[in-house]
Amino acid sequence: MDVYQEAVGYLTSQHVPAAVQTETEVMEEDVFQEEADSCPLSPLHPQSVDFPDTPTLSSPEEMLERRLTVLKCIVESEEVYLRELEALLMPMKALRASAGTSKPVLSSQQVQTVFYQVPEISDMHQSFFSGLKERLNAHCRSEPGPGEDGQMSYTGFELVVGDLFLKMVNQLGLYGGFIGNYEEAVQVVRKCTQLDPRFRTLAQSMMSNIGSDKTRTKYTFEALLYKPLDRVTKTTLVLLDLLKTTPETHQDFALLQEALRLSRSFLSGVNESSQSKRGVTLSHGMRRKLMRDGFVVDASEGERHMRHLFLYTDLLLCTRFKHATRGKQDQYRFGWFLPLAGLKLRWVSDQHRPPDAQLRLHTIRTKMHLLRQQLRQHAQGSKGLAFAARSRKKLEQVELMLLTHSPVYTLELHSPSGKSHTLLLSSLYELEEWREAIHKLTTDNIETVPPDLLTLTSACVKLRMTQQPPLHSTNAGTTTISAPSPVRPRPLSSDSHPVSETQYTDLEGEMCLCGTLSVAVHSACGLQQPASVYVCVEVDGYEFYDKQATTHSSIHSLNPHWDQELEFQVDAAQELRLLCVSQADGKNDTVLGKTSVKLESKTLNERWKRQTLHLGQVDVTVSLKFSPHPLEPPSATAPLHPVFCIPIEIVTQQEGVMVPHVVRCCAEEVERRGLAEVGIYRISGSSSDINTLKSVFNSNLRDAVTRLRRAEVNVVSGVLKLYFRELPEPLIPADKFQSLARSLEIQDVDSRLVSLFSVLHSCPAPNRNTFLFVLHHLQRVSERQDTNKMTLINLATIFGPSLLRLPVAELGHIGSSMDISVEVVLQVQVVFCYLQCNNLPEAQTSLPHDTDSEDETTHM
Repeated sequence: MDVYQEAVGYLTSQHVPAAVQTETEVMEEDVFQEEADSCPLSPLHPQSVDFPDTPTLSSPEEMLERRLTVLKCIVESEEVYLRELEALLMPMKALRASAGTSKPVLSSQQVQTVFYQVPEISDMHQSFFSGLKERLNAHCRSEPGPGEDGQMSYTGFELVVGDLFLKMVNQLGLYGGFIGNYEEAVQVVRKCTQLDPRFRTLAQSMMSNIGSDKTRTKYTFEALLYKPLDRVTKTTLVLLDLLKTTPETHQDFALLQEALRLSRSFLSGVNESSQSKRGVTLSHGMRRKLMRDGFVVDASEGERHMRHLFLYTDLLLCTRFKHATRGKQDQYRFGWFLPLAGLKLRWVSDQHRPPDAQLRLHTIRTKMHLLRQQLRQHAQGSKGLAFAARSRKKLEQVELMLLTHSPVYTLELHSPSGKSHTLLLSSLYELEEWREAIHKLTTDNIETVPPDLLTLTSACVKLRMTQQPPLHSTNAGTTTISAPSPVRPRPLSSDSHPVSETQYTDLEGEMCLCGTLSVAVHSACGLQQPASVYVCVEVDGYEFYDKQATTHSSIHSLNPHWDQELEFQVDAAQELRLLCVSQADGKNDTVLGKTSVKLESKTLNERWKRQTLHLGQVDVTVSLKFSPHPLEPPSATAPLHPVFCIPIEIVTQQEGVMVPHVVRCCAEEVERRGLAEVGIYRISGSSSDINTLKSVFNSNLRDAVTRLRRAEVNVVSGVLKLYFRELPEPLIPADKFQSLARSLEIQDVDSRLVSLFSVLHSCPAPNRNTFLFVLHHLQRVSERQDTNKMTLINLATIFGPSLLRLPVAELGHIGSSMDISVEVVLQVQVVFCYLQCNNLPEAQTSLPHDTDSEDETTHM
């Protein structure tokens, strides 16, 4: 039997003309052909980002009614999908039979490759469709009629379908084999389409009856083969849509929650393994693939607009998402595109917002916090469902507004043609991911092919891997609207510690943190060359407060140290991100490495936990601790922690150190470029520049250190002297003055030093360690006295009056036996005696961060 004639017979039976075509007459088919709009409210259509157009649920009855509508649309969509699978499987039997003939269309191996797992997938969905349709029909028959009494809410609660979805999701493994085989199957179809006119006629004219009116739709073989891949990637959206319309008290809620967890777990690797989903066929056999997509803020036109950005192998495409009206499909509108060939990137950080922008952000954050609290208070019970739905929708709108106005990181794109565009992102981590992906493609040998912008933009609905902006209130990983559930402390044992945590459960049942997260950044190692480096730390969750903080930049070193404590107020936090950034004068900052750490509530408590994180070639040592508590409403201005004119014990406590950062940074900067400066500490810098740096240190440590790196070195030394001069109490407490004076009277040198260090040991820890730190620094300055002309006695003369003073009461005492000249002599002699010591104790610059266990190393 001629298999070609059999194929023609099959087409004739389907009322399709089977004219023989030559290869040149075969036109390219769009593999990603638009599906028929079988269901106007299909949950398979991704969530809209145009929130005002989304209907708001106003009552439990409407919520359950919406759930019923969603279920009916799922049934209709399943029916369409089953007909498409039926059309795909229709020629399988004939092709399999022909494989054993002398003129096979496909070999047995090719038939197995092309239809691999498709029959099993069809059986699985047939079982799911039959069960779901049967229950919906039974439910509709039991609903009260128009003139009968009945409660929709009770009827809706009686409809249970969660077990069907859970059973279906548990069989998603069938798609795993299909996805792994998909690329090879497509290659077989394309190869046979080109080489065999019999298969080409078959592959380009496959029919399926779609819809209740049995409308016949024409597909290519490749388009039908793509359907299962397209279908499985939308499973999470279907479950999320259904879960949102299912009350928490409904029997289905827990089952759907588990199904959603399993679905997201399975689909987490689909985007990586399914490269074919990201491809658009171009001319000349080329393939343009989607490498990355996501939502960014486009500021190219002077105003901020949320846009969906698509990175293909040869170009960047910026689009505007257009939410579908009733009965139509979602669409993307073209914004702009830039070829990657020759594209230049530059990123900058603008942390300084104008007052009006700061006020706008405060208003948005305050509104978000209020809505979040209202959702928690009205979460339980059926009476709160309608209010929760309205508040949730408002929260989505406000969070989208915050996402648009809060970004501070700018990514500038410059094309060789002269076109430039500016993108804004809230996260440096996300910006670096975009930069790495674009840079990798621009360094490859790119052949620029003019795109069909209309076709490319239309394909975005099919190709996108990101369905909606990263709104914490709508994503699958966000917290549910439920009251906070404090976790009971673990029982004490010999190897455990008391833990008190405030946690919230997300849609997948995972715990999130609410309270204060502290991150102490200690040091880094592994740099290839000396650099001035800072560490950027980011947390996720609701952005009631700033979710990002950075350390000050270190001095040029191979092993930078910070010992700086950063503090975050977090709500629903689950992830911590760290980036190590090199800062160079006059050049763009360079990210040396990055990593992310999952915040697990069971391992975080109010004791520091130290660990070393691998950020590529750089290792960063940090300590973490978490203190649970309800969050206060966001304040209009960020809390300021001035350091000048503040007691040193307060400064060190708020910084979490033993030696204030202003002292360490100034001393390190003088040692970096001032040891050869003649008259360092003796020659004064510009008083206006010193006062400017003083003001910046009182408001922003990172900016102050950045300016310190560029300041004239005598200005830096002047800032350090000014800090000690303006301390409310001298570094060596005034009540120690007489004891030190008596120690100087001891003739034996060793006994005198013992007495001096005994007095120093009795000083508070911050005072003692800061004094020792300064002494070591001044000794290093004096080691270069041949160049800088600053001996120990010169340095003692300069610093003595600032570090040591008489008590105020004694200064004002009438008839005091000590005049000012004697006091100065004693101040200088005390400091000089300490400086002459060859074995000064080392200063402890940071607080000890105790940990439950030894230092852990996290490989990322």
